[in-house]
Amino acid sequence: MVQDMQFARGLYDNYELYREQCLYNRRFKYKNILRLIFGIRNKNIFTVKKAGESFEGRDIYLISLGHGPKKIFCWSQMHGDEPTATAAIFDIFNFFSAENSYTEFKEFILNTVTLHFMPMVNPDGAEVFQRRNILEIDLNRDALVRQSPESKILNDTFENIKPDFGFNLHDQERIYTAGISNRSTAISFHAPPFDYERTINESRTNSMKLIVQLSSLLNEFIPGHIAKYDDDYEPRAYGDNFAKTGTSIVLMESGAWTEDRERQFLRKLNFVLLLMAFKSIAEETYQFENQDAYKSIPFNKELMIDFIIRNVKIIKGDKKIIADIGINYEEINLKNNKDFFFKAMIKDLGDLSVFTGFRELDADGLTLHPGKTSEQSFHSFEELNNVNPIELFENNCTNVKVDIETTEFEYSPYPFNVVLKNHAVNSNQIKVEALPNFILRKEGKFKYAVVNGFLYDANLIQLGGGNGLIIK
Repeated sequence: MVQDMQFARGLYDNYELYREQCLYNRRFKYKNILRLIFGIRNKNIFTVKKAGESFEGRDIYLISLGHGPKKIFCWSQMHGDEPTATAAIFDIFNFFSAENSYTEFKEFILNTVTLHFMPMVNPDGAEVFQRRNILEIDLNRDALVRQSPESKILNDTFENIKPDFGFNLHDQERIYTAGISNRSTAISFHAPPFDYERTINESRTNSMKLIVQLSSLLNEFIPGHIAKYDDDYEPRAYGDNFAKTGTSIVLMESGAWTEDRERQFLRKLNFVLLLMAFKSIAEETYQFENQDAYKSIPFNKELMIDFIIRNVKIIKGDKKIIADIGINYEEINLKNNKDFFFKAMIKDLGDLSVFTGFRELDADGLTLHPGKTSEQSFHSFEELNNVNPIELFENNCTNVKVDIETTEFEYSPYPFNVVLKNHAVNSNQIKVEALPNFILRKEGKFKYAVVNGFLYDANLIQLGGGNGLIIK
């Protein structure tokens, strides 16, 4: 185990040598990986085969390397907005094709196992960065009926390979903690059951043992941030159905890490984990793990919130309460499908002591004032460049009016919201699922503004830049 730890540490420390620079954020497209796949075809260690076409006609590829008797199949991004492992797979391709000090290790792996990868199972969904495919079908609930061409391709590929191990690679929401704790789940695992009784047979036992080993290795880098995914049987899911065939399936979900919304650190962990999994399978060292240790890995719990404001005074009529406010940010795709903006929502109000925020503000001694819309009206967006947000906030205003009925802009790049002509805003709503727009004052003095859930400190406000909404 000590040697494995050292080996994993070496992969971790040297990761930047293999990181695929073309995939630098989460919103890469099919064309980005297609260019890389075409490059891989020219390297003799890889076999690249077209497995089929998506509904919109994008080729889906199977990339293989090695010639060992043990077969491993990894598939990623069957949900179009879950790209972390896809990027890590191309990092792994770079690792195997590079000239480095791992020559002996790579030769051992490729002589012992055959690796098969299907990155970006759902290229149409990835193009618009949505979970479902272009038919609005969740591919991971299409394993039985297989209405989508992508589902058929994945199923047929699996049946042709008949792998010994399968890695079902996903991203999960940012809302989870590792058990009842204040630590976000960075990586969660799952050995999917193949029936409602959650029977444990030899192949599922092997999945559990491998997960135990990977969790122990991972604990070297992110102690306390490892969890298990929901253990329920889902008869329509691919992992659960593939497990019925006798293949040992490992579900791996990339979650959340502070200051890593693009999940680039988690991508690095995927790189290390998958290579260590290949090593374990080749050496069969997972067999020495204690299966019962799988039970001690905590389950995901929904206890993370993007931003929590604690202990703030809220006035309701003639009553005053002290409460916490939890705010989450939703990523809204722009029409160009390349970028996004944030739309915030009040997730919860009251005692949020069991929750942890990726960011928190102790508002003890501060009073909340609901945001208002300024009485002044502007005639164009260009005029907004001259608005001083501090003056707005001093008057408890978080919104300004623009006297136009429509715009091509999809969000406000200012530290305030923009209300178009004939659109009223009920700014006095401090309630769950409302937009979080308010001013925080201490003894009457403006201290903070919260606009579309983003915090602006009175002492640090700049006239440019923001994350506001256009209300239209």
